[in-house]
Amino acid sequence: MDSPGLYTVFAPTDTAFSALPKATLDKLLQPVNKQQLVRLLAYHVIPGEITSQQLTSGQVKTVEGTPVKIMLDRTNNSITVNNVKVTQSDIPASNGIVHIVDQVLLPPNLPASLNTTPTPQ
Repeated sequence: MDSPGLYTVFAPTDTAFSALPKATLDKLLQPVNKQQLVRLLAYHVIPGEITSQQLTSGQVKTVEGTPVKIMLDRTNNSITVNNVKVTQSDIPASNGIVHIVDQVLLPPNLPASLNTTPTPQ
């Protein structure tokens, strides 16, 4: 996110990152895979400052370029992103807003060698 502006970030918890297989995390942190790590992180960001009340169900394009699927259940007051639960919403940040998610979002086009399903929590 080299350009200034407001963003909405779906930020995984430390627990979400620790649920990734260690081999996957180790590979992502290798200098040779820096671009893949950047893509993974950018997949958690959408342009604009969007509160939980402004979110709508459907596909939303991420900064990475691939859309995520947002599902709202206003009856149960729940939000999911690619079937990952938002556990805390509407945290203000200096450049937008943060929604905490309980799993790392993995882009579907991440190389198979890195795209490992997280272990259940």
